Amino acid sequence: MSDTTGGFSHLDAEGRARMVDVGNKEATRRRAVARARVTMSAKTAQALAGGTVAKGDVLAVARVAGIQGAKRTSELIPLCHPLMLGSVSVDLVVGEAWVDIEAVAETVERTGVEMEALTACSLAALTVYDMCKAMDRSMSITDVALWEKSGGRSGPWSREA
Repeated sequence: MSDTTGGFSHLDAEGRARMVDVGNKEATRRRAVARARVTMSAKTAQALAGGTVAKGDVLAVARVAGIQGAKRTSELIPLCHPLMLGSVSVDLVVGEAWVDIEAVAETVERTGVEMEALTACSLAALTVYDMCKAMDRSMSITDVALWEKSGGRSGPWSREA
């Protein structure tokens, strides 16, 4: 049978989904940074910054949701390996009409930690949306992206480079 993977490591020779074998790889220090933005009305951003959203401390809950999301990434994304995370941080900064989110995930493992950083950002953004939607249904989650990674065979990478 011909190879139908198209170079994707998560497909076998017949094009079926599989979990990549990382058993022979050496564990190395790995780090990933992801970012996202939640756009909103200036009124909603002011309520967030002032801590007056009716549902409570949105930024604290979103931070914890992001960390929890990183820890559960392999349960949410079917072909992700479960990783022993060394650390996860989620920072949220309220702007004039937005919240910027940055997640950093670190580990010493045989596979990368990019999906954990991206999941942390995504869950934090979804939590901001959930807790503020009664005030502002026009919010949008945008610009979810990996910004940098280091470690592993492919070495360092940065979106800013």
